[in-house]
Order: sequence, then C-alpha cells, then structure tokens
Amino acid sequence: MKGSRPQQAVLTRDTDMTKTDQTRAVIEGMVDGLNDHRIGDIGEFFTENFRWLGNQGCGTKKGLREFQENWQKPFQAAFKDKTCVDEARLYMGEWAAAFGRQEATHAGDFMGIPATGRRVEIRYMDFWKVQDGKIVDNWVMVDFPHVLAQLGVECFGGHGWEIYDRGEKTPPRP
Repeated sequence: MKGSRPQQAVLTRDTDMTKTDQTRAVIEGMVDGLNDHRIGDIGEFFTENFRWLGNQGCGTKKGLREFQENWQKPFQAAFKDKTCVDEARLYMGEWAAAFGRQEATHAGDFMGIPATGRRVEIRYMDFWKVQDGKIVDNWVMVDFPHVLAQLGVECFGGHGWEIYDRGEKTPPRP
C-alpha cells in the first residue's frame, strides 16, 4: 500500500491496563453463566444497553433484552445440552478475546432445519469491551456455515474454497 495508512487499533489504543484482572473476572463469570444456561439474570455481566455485534446470520443486538430475546432464547431452543469451551482467552486492560467451540445437540429449528438430534460443534470468536465491571460491547463471529454442514446443508453450493484445500481446483492467478 502506497501513501498514507489508515489508523490502526483505534479502539484499544488507550485501554487502561490496570483493568486486566477486573476484565478477566467479568469474562470468566459470564462464560460460567452462559454454561449454566442463565438468561434472566445474565445482566450481572452486561450493561443494559450493551451492543452485541454478530456476523451475517447472527444479527446485531442492541441492549440486554434484545440479546436475551433474539439470541439467547432462540439459540438455547435450537441447541440443547450446550457447553461453551473457550480454547484460548486473551486479556488486555478493558479488552478480552476468546475463540473456541460450543458442543450441543440440535434440538430445535435452526435456519429452517428442524431438529435432527445430532451433536454439533459451533465454532466462535468473541471480543469484549468491559467498563466499570460490565460488558459494553461484544463483537462475535459464529461459524454458522460449519454448523449447517454438520446438519447436511452446503451453504456455498459447492463453491467454498475448501475445494482448493482438497486439490479439486487450482486457485486463479493474479
């Protein structure tokens, strides 16, 4: 890239590094709460007006009530016996990040697919901003194409780039 560069890492530039332990405690408690399938009192970890910013298919939730009604309840209805396993967590001041998987049973409608009873792995990445002991922002990526594939749906119509990994097609030349 020639010329001026865009500013990088603007959101984390001024994080208060003295808040790392507090951030860790909030995130660890929140993940335990999710594993306990808490909905009604999950506000212990989130501000009333926090933002949950999900990828396509997940949507964006503005506030605790939208998160509870438009994510937690439908997700728990679709996937029972759900356990969250963070494979890695990083903490930096008021920021935390994790990636991992949820292991669950497909027990209700998901993306128009009726319950199959199959055990699925739901991969995700989360980034959280914590202020005054509560989550104010949560950026989320949930690998719904991976979940759909486990349920027998190929959402890329055979055009996913895994074909390059299997040697079925040569990548285009620049």
